[in-house]
Amino acid sequence: MSWDQETAEWWVGEVSSDPAYREVVVPLLVDVLEPAAGMLCLDLGCGEGGAMRALAQRGVRPIGCDAAPALAERASSAGPVVVARLPDLSWLAAASLDAAYAVLVLEHLADHAALFEAAARVVRPGGALAVVSNHPAFTAPESAPVLDPEDGEVLWRWGGYLGGGASEVPAGGGTIVFHHRSMGDLLGAAAAAGWCLERLVEVGVGEHLAESDPLLALQRDIPRLAGLRWRRAEP
Repeated sequence: MSWDQETAEWWVGEVSSDPAYREVVVPLLVDVLEPAAGMLCLDLGCGEGGAMRALAQRGVRPIGCDAAPALAERASSAGPVVVARLPDLSWLAAASLDAAYAVLVLEHLADHAALFEAAARVVRPGGALAVVSNHPAFTAPESAPVLDPEDGEVLWRWGGYLGGGASEVPAGGGTIVFHHRSMGDLLGAAAAAGWCLERLVEVGVGEHLAESDPLLALQRDIPRLAGLRWRRAEP
């Protein structure tokens, strides 16, 4: 399935029907980015613009980019949006942004290192990069919760955590790809591009899911999302 076309309608439906995006994902972005009024921020893979709107309400000046024209059009109500496929940011001037951020995007890119490098070029020295993604423990191929039949405890099967790999999951009428990298791989790629880690937050199952699903309630202490903030190294 192409993120450019068929996935757009599916993604809009997912975001609008899932309270986790509003109650967990966007607040995690705000927490790690620490947005300030007047900041010029690039949304890397802005989707329908939910994060852009949330930051605009805090006085941020958001710019979006997305490969899907239908999503870019929806997001344009929150700020300027460019149709572009990541990690290509050649359409932006060097050191022209205060910050960049990606929400549930990094795990869908085949070349994460190239995105860190591209963001380092367009964000000014001292600027920030924030990422909210599915936790690497969750994206590892064949990782999954395992219920102990003896005592009902939920354990976590790590799968191929230390390796790479990718998994396909259903999305509407097709599938989308989740690329797996360990936390060490992610941090190493960011550091190689000149990003200095300032904050790392790991988040488990949201309360609304824990309350509605007994199995998920047993997974409260298993990380599902990661929020990270880096600072662009000064020259």
